Amino acid sequence: MKAIAAMALALALPLSAAAQQNPQANDLSVVVTVGEGIVKRAPDQAWVTIAAESRAKTPTEAQKLNADAMSAVMAKLKGLGLPADAIQTSAYELRPEFDYVNNRQTLRGYLARNAVEVRVDELAKLGQVLDLAVTAGATSVGGVRFDLKDRASVEQIALQRAVTDARAQATTAAQAAGMKVERVIRIDVGRDTPMPPPRPMLMRAEMAVAGAEPPIAPGELEIKAMVTMTAVIR
Repeated sequence: MKAIAAMALALALPLSAAAQQNPQANDLSVVVTVGEGIVKRAPDQAWVTIAAESRAKTPTEAQKLNADAMSAVMAKLKGLGLPADAIQTSAYELRPEFDYVNNRQTLRGYLARNAVEVRVDELAKLGQVLDLAVTAGATSVGGVRFDLKDRASVEQIALQRAVTDARAQATTAAQAAGMKVERVIRIDVGRDTPMPPPRPMLMRAEMAVAGAEPPIAPGELEIKAMVTMTAVIR
């Protein structure tokens, strides 16, 4: 409907839009169309956040416990053949924790938390990554996000389809008015595909069952591109 409205306006008022976009087009009749290109692909890559939390009476002890826990997790992940650049620290914190009794604050101890983001290039290993991380000492696993290794090339295909769509609409509109497209004088490109959001999944150590890999359903990704095309018609 938006594309039809845009075409109708451009045909009814051929000079105003073109004059704003191209000062040399004041004597031209133009049509403005909005094209959309969509490409659907099964994801072939995943990202997951794995964290370990440790508590102790002193900050030094909390840090050591946490370092030991995360080292065990990292060893398990590397044992699956994940490359070094596939594991990146995403957060680290060390903070005191307090109890409140009768409006009085009492130091309970310290919390150390280390979180890493892990890239999984073989989706068949994703369930194993999640299970091993928890059994190795991670206290939470979540934020699974699926993506494409070659997203850029898929975005280019979507863009080509969007331009083709816009050109087809311009041709149809011009023919309906007894005219034809002479040339394209402007293309504004806009992509309508943000990075895939994390799936709402959380797995904690107390929820894990040894040797039970969680079921994973990657689904399908939809890559979109949009263009606004201005074409001269005669």
